Amino acid sequence: MQLIIISGLSGSGKSVALKVLEDGGFYCIDNLPTPFLPQIASYLQADGHDKLAISVDVRGGPSIDAVPQQLDALRAQGVDVRLLFLEAKTETLVKRFSETRRRHPLAMSSLTVTEAIALEREMLASVGDFAHRIDTSDLNSNTLRNWVKTVVDMDQSRLTLIVESFGFKHGIPLDADLVFDVRSLPNPHYVPDLKPLTGRDQPVVDFLKAQTEVCAMYDDIESYIARWLPSFVRDNRSYLTVAIGCTGGQHRSVYFAEQLGKRFSNEQQVIVRHRELA
Repeated sequence: MQLIIISGLSGSGKSVALKVLEDGGFYCIDNLPTPFLPQIASYLQADGHDKLAISVDVRGGPSIDAVPQQLDALRAQGVDVRLLFLEAKTETLVKRFSETRRRHPLAMSSLTVTEAIALEREMLASVGDFAHRIDTSDLNSNTLRNWVKTVVDMDQSRLTLIVESFGFKHGIPLDADLVFDVRSLPNPHYVPDLKPLTGRDQPVVDFLKAQTEVCAMYDDIESYIARWLPSFVRDNRSYLTVAIGCTGGQHRSVYFAEQLGKRFSNEQQVIVRHRELA
């Protein structure tokens, strides 16, 4: 059985992710109390279901803390378990609740929406540490759907290296494990012919490859990842997200993400993402 557990902050897109999996043939359950995870998985597996997706979050109460142990027990039974954790910036979540006029599940008379979100982050901290995290702050629904599909298709028995480009002016991705800053390098944005292009276009690639500083920083970042990646593999990590940031997330960071993705694709499962281009 393949079991996808979807968790994360309220308003971060869990319903979108669950719908993607439902469309992909998964038997989906929303807001299942976590103590019932093992029983539901066993029952549905015995009933002939081999693809199951369950959403668990703070609506289920304090039992959410037991999720990591329950997932370990399910894996020991041979279930292919994957934990997907969605999150977003506080200001983004506040805006979403305001636009939809929905009530935060932890909002009480004594708590503002911002305070409820902070409390929810604290309650879910132990779950997020074991998951593949996706920051949905700057993602539209179509991009999130594609990212979820990609995660489901990965081989869970191997580490997945995610290389993500982003623009600092839009904030650092919340799902980043390692962050590298390439803003000090020559910027194609100031070359008129290159400004409308991206780091995936050959003229931009040629421009950056011709810069001594770009080559030196690439070598440093590549060497760092190559040296320390085995330690993450030994630590039984399922995912490692390396974020590369420039000012706008269009040229330099995209170039670095593409090059690093090609470099490590023969050694690990690699996903290359471009947050601002998405």
